[in-house]
Amino acid sequence: MEEFEHKFRQSMRTKVLLLDKIMGYIVKRKGKQIRPMFVFLTARAARPEPNTGDPLPDSSFRGAALIELLHTATLVHDDVVDESNYRRGFFSINALWKNKIAVLVGDYLLSRGLLLALQNDDYDLLKIVSNAVRELSEGELLQIEKARKLDITEDVYFDIIRQKTASLIASCTAVGAASVGADKETIERARLFGEKVGIAFQIKDDLFDYGTAEIGKPVGIDIKEKKMTLPLIYALQHASWLEKRKVIFNVKNNEGHRDRVQQVIEFVKKSGGLDYAINTMKRYRDDALAILHTFPESPSRTSLEELINYTIEREK
Repeated sequence: MEEFEHKFRQSMRTKVLLLDKIMGYIVKRKGKQIRPMFVFLTARAARPEPNTGDPLPDSSFRGAALIELLHTATLVHDDVVDESNYRRGFFSINALWKNKIAVLVGDYLLSRGLLLALQNDDYDLLKIVSNAVRELSEGELLQIEKARKLDITEDVYFDIIRQKTASLIASCTAVGAASVGADKETIERARLFGEKVGIAFQIKDDLFDYGTAEIGKPVGIDIKEKKMTLPLIYALQHASWLEKRKVIFNVKNNEGHRDRVQQVIEFVKKSGGLDYAINTMKRYRDDALAILHTFPESPSRTSLEELINYTIEREK
């Protein structure tokens, strides 16, 4: 990870002073670094002889940097779209440098990622990550389209989170396997493993909205933003027509009404929505572990197991 951080900062260097200052700020406020961890651990687990302590090839580091560059670009653009002033407790780029600069910074990060892959002929890695960015955009747009009507079914919900969240973790694990020259079948297995982890990760995020832990995101924020998450979808599916109508009214008209958000939270808890979501999350975790156990036993595989358990047991 230390080696990666150094290489990642180098890949973002630029002669434009303002841009270099912003790149430094982005590197400084990095999060938990879970994505590069998934790349490196999967690379070690999927290589032909996973028990060897040989260093990973440069392609693994480039793959991790490619994902971070393209993902950071989407986050910078997201903050502009959402008019968000904070990300992970720090000021967002648009809050400090305004929208125009933020959009251009996102474009710059995107081009750096594309060039990093093209200059090193990493076409297979670029294909994996570009697919993930496409899916991410489609998932966001699908969610916006459905949020207007609040008519999301469980199937549509899983389509959205598979594209919005799981596609990114899946690209990490697929890139990890591809970067060490794994065959197509192994890369697909790694990708599917990441997808299952990503879905479990997103359901855990949904649960935070109901006050299961304090994560720096205010309780009820998804409800305020009219996002239909799994606990709420399940609760509505099992509600009477009258109850359903009342809850949807509260979701649609909650601006400035803290009590309406609280009523929705209480309704979901009472209807068994949280228990259902927790059990579903654990099912995806078990599916991910089952796929992981098709890889040879190794310290990296053990670390991946711990990383999966962390994603669903985390308190923030």
